[in-house]
Amino acid sequence: MNDRLTPAFVLRVAFVASALIALPASAQAPAPSTDTSTEASNEPRDPPPPLPADVLKDPKVIAVGEALWKDNCAHCHGSKAYPGKAPKLQPTKYKAEFVWDRVHNGFRSMPPWKELYKPEEVIALVAWVMSEEFWP
Repeated sequence: MNDRLTPAFVLRVAFVASALIALPASAQAPAPSTDTSTEASNEPRDPPPPLPADVLKDPKVIAVGEALWKDNCAHCHGSKAYPGKAPKLQPTKYKAEFVWDRVHNGFRSMPPWKELYKPEEVIALVAWVMSEEFWP
């Protein structure tokens, strides 16, 4: 039994443990739901806040949304995402309130992001998706 507790083994365990502890919460995506119903859960859906056009067209807000998109959305919805992982977005068919609802409340197997993102971050994601620069 003591032959397993070599210094190299202890160092490996310590390294893995410290790496897991140091992993920021924002890098840990919520586990996707296996629920195939229309809604992400049976919880009531939060209504969208006001989404004024001047906020959605603000270049600084759009830039924040783009950064969030690249960090947490593009791997499922982006052009380089694994086919079939999540639908490709078609923002020209969407209203801002629709995008906000899907990001904040979730839908089908997409988890709700309301526990991870602040309200202004969800609005920034909406601004990016609805922007002319957006390309999934």
